[in-house]
Amino acid sequence: MSRRRGGVLSTLALAGAAVLIVAATSSAKSAATPSWCGPKKIKLGFTDGFGGNSWRLVTTASARNEAEKCPSVTSIDYADGQGNTQKAISDIQGMVAKGVDALVVFPDAGKAILPALRSAYKAGVVTVPYRVTPGGKPGVDYHVFVGTQFSQAGENWGRWIRRVLPRGGNVLMLSGPKGNSQGVEENKGLRKILDPTGKYKFIGEQPFEVTNWDPALTQKVLSAAIAKYPKIDVIVSDFGPSLVGALPEFKKRGRKIPALATSDGNVLGCFWKKNVAANPTFKLFTVSTQNDHARLAIQWAVALATGGKKPASTNFPSLVFEDSTTGKPNPVQCRPSLPGDIYLSAQLPAGVQAKLVKN
Repeated sequence: MSRRRGGVLSTLALAGAAVLIVAATSSAKSAATPSWCGPKKIKLGFTDGFGGNSWRLVTTASARNEAEKCPSVTSIDYADGQGNTQKAISDIQGMVAKGVDALVVFPDAGKAILPALRSAYKAGVVTVPYRVTPGGKPGVDYHVFVGTQFSQAGENWGRWIRRVLPRGGNVLMLSGPKGNSQGVEENKGLRKILDPTGKYKFIGEQPFEVTNWDPALTQKVLSAAIAKYPKIDVIVSDFGPSLVGALPEFKKRGRKIPALATSDGNVLGCFWKKNVAANPTFKLFTVSTQNDHARLAIQWAVALATGGKKPASTNFPSLVFEDSTTGKPNPVQCRPSLPGDIYLSAQLPAGVQAKLVKN
């Protein structure tokens, strides 16, 4: 996904956050050397198509934290494309010019980034795009693509919906930009589970309501849907924290908050804890926001460049994180003393995340 999760940070805040990332992860070097860390010394580059929100800050810090575990990584260079495709391309070219040995890329712009990836690959740089597919082929345009099965999240949501709403109901789904591959694949997984029953009706724009993963637009879209549809039994969203601003609209209209199948976020968990008593229909189920997807991409790049052991898979799983109905694998999480825009499913300690997003 691209410009997801939280407000855009200023240039000054980003600079400060970079310092915190270094400080927060320096202790990782003292841990035992992982198998994916080989003996060859390398310089590592990490480029982000858009780094200016809390989800990206935590993801970038997670990537750096993983790389710091390998003493063969002598330097880590980071560049933020700032949502500008041409800058993202230039950042990749700049990393090659700086002489990095391995490069991990979050290619928000998709296929537009492919020529730059191919050039880096042909220049002998271990090139690993992840999360957003740039097209092309491994071994031709880059070394390996480290992806995730977004449909798996949809299937997880679907199975939970069938369990908590066995009689069926109206399903409203929200995702990011129109046609984004994440939302499309999630919707396919969701419908794979729900459609065969014939009990669930998808309402709203299809395959999903467009929000651009922007909290302000999400609030507008969801508020409009609440006004338009008198019966919403479950809301499905791949950016749960963005819903918090609009959910009180149900109370304003004398309605209870429905079930919610989404992704985790501290602000959402705390909202649930404050409102569930007055809204018995407000059941909550989340999958991990996958900040740690970057860790697997780092492992692949470092293994290939240093001569370490390759990871077992190029696919990062979609893992269930919270379920308010069973408490498994976790009950709903809330850290009220910490910022709302941190992600408790991430390996990076919550306190470290708090310093990053506050900066």
